[in-house]
Amino acid sequence: MTLEAMDKRYVLHTYARNYVNFKQGTNATLFDDKGRDYIDFTSGIGVVSVGHGNLRLADAISEQARNIIHISNLYMIEPQAKLAQKICELTGFEVGVFFGNSGAEANEGAIKLARKYGEKKFAKKRYKVLTLEHSFHGRTITTVKATGQDKFHQSAFAPYPEGFCYTKAIADLYHSIDDETVAVMIELVQGEGGVKAFAKSEIQALAHFLKEKEILLIIDEVQTGVFRSGAFLATSLYGIEPDIITLAKGLAGGVPIGAVVSKHKDIFEAGDHGSTFGGNYLSTRAGLEALAILEEHKRSGTLDETIGYFEAKLMTLLRTYPHLFESVEGLGLMRGLRCKDDKILASLIQKGFEQGVLALKAGQNTLRFLPPLTISKEEIDEGFKRLEYACKAL
Repeated sequence: MTLEAMDKRYVLHTYARNYVNFKQGTNATLFDDKGRDYIDFTSGIGVVSVGHGNLRLADAISEQARNIIHISNLYMIEPQAKLAQKICELTGFEVGVFFGNSGAEANEGAIKLARKYGEKKFAKKRYKVLTLEHSFHGRTITTVKATGQDKFHQSAFAPYPEGFCYTKAIADLYHSIDDETVAVMIELVQGEGGVKAFAKSEIQALAHFLKEKEILLIIDEVQTGVFRSGAFLATSLYGIEPDIITLAKGLAGGVPIGAVVSKHKDIFEAGDHGSTFGGNYLSTRAGLEALAILEEHKRSGTLDETIGYFEAKLMTLLRTYPHLFESVEGLGLMRGLRCKDDKILASLIQKGFEQGVLALKAGQNTLRFLPPLTISKEEIDEGFKRLEYACKAL
């Protein structure tokens, strides 16, 4: 039985797979079972923050696995406490951290925290959470409902939890707030929605308004966080201090992890929330090493230099192929090329793969780039050379 046949027979088919079999990776370069190399502009959808096969991360994971991988959260976990401290230091806020296993789990935790805040803070319980159309907050039943995209609200999964409302734009949020609203949850850059970055001024105005009304601002930084934007948090680039921030994806370099980062440290009590695997020795030790690597990358100036170099390559493609592309979107190393239509996008992803470069779809017509943050200039050059071959083939 071939590997493809095995996958098709035994794995539940929730993904439309490409049946390439990757065997090994080095930074932003992957190799399949036939020895062919690919430049990875996806990093597992923004997860492999320090690159494939990172020896420092691998050594940290291996060392931890030889000692303790997991114990219950009923006991103190040293790397968990240290990672929480590091996140607190990097945010610059006085916060508490809860660890889970994914972005969806982090967003679920944030919603639960907001709901309890709504009961403790107000005489009449508040519970509604406002989100934006084109947002994406996860695949669990609650985070699917929090996601402002009808295509995810399949009737097969109904009934959905109540208490979520959506608006088309930031400006519309003000008119949707009522005496049952407890929080607004947004992404600063809508990844699945087309790599759309919001204007700093409208985000700052919203944050100020919500603070006056004592309504929580939850920033979903599952994808923008952990230096993806160029700073540890995109929040800092926008000059705001949210009540709750959620993290995941690149936080442990590929080991599953999620985090609820809250300025409201006195809302949850023992027994209110939990996660069997969340914050265990392995994931938090990996998180500590990944953050150490990325901090060094940022302090040295290499990350900022890489961001500038990558953006210049995108701008060159935009100027060279105006019949294919409309604009460059996003910020940091969370970028997009808005295509003229969805057919061009689909063709570019397929032709790019044939040329040995991996890229993603976002929204209806955006080619999305989420390379490892440690990607080299040589890998960027090679990836864009292959992508240009794909452009010429259209």
